[in-house]
Amino acid sequence: MDMTTLTIDIGDFESIKARLCSGKPDSTPRYTFPSAEAMARTLTPGRWGLLAALTGSGYMGVRELARHLGRDVRAVHADAQALVLCGLVDKSEDGKLHFPYDAVHVDFMLKEAA
Repeated sequence: MDMTTLTIDIGDFESIKARLCSGKPDSTPRYTFPSAEAMARTLTPGRWGLLAALTGSGYMGVRELARHLGRDVRAVHADAQALVLCGLVDKSEDGKLHFPYDAVHVDFMLKEAA
């Protein structure tokens, strides 16, 4: 079975547009944040833990996920909702969460401001 890896990166609108308009299909599933700040606001430590627990696990309910993580159900629900709203996590009709990737690769570089 092939492993599906999501690449999370940071890119401005122009670099995203150039990649999409290049005519070359992007074979790597990708989620791009517009800035390091946006990534840090969205991917809090609790949400990283949630993604880690969902990676390669199939569908999982919020209560099951909270038990697995040893966290409060309400806090896990809030984090899950944030990840569903931004499109990183899918939610089935019966309310179960799904992250359809076997691995996550984070790719970004911090450099001196211009």
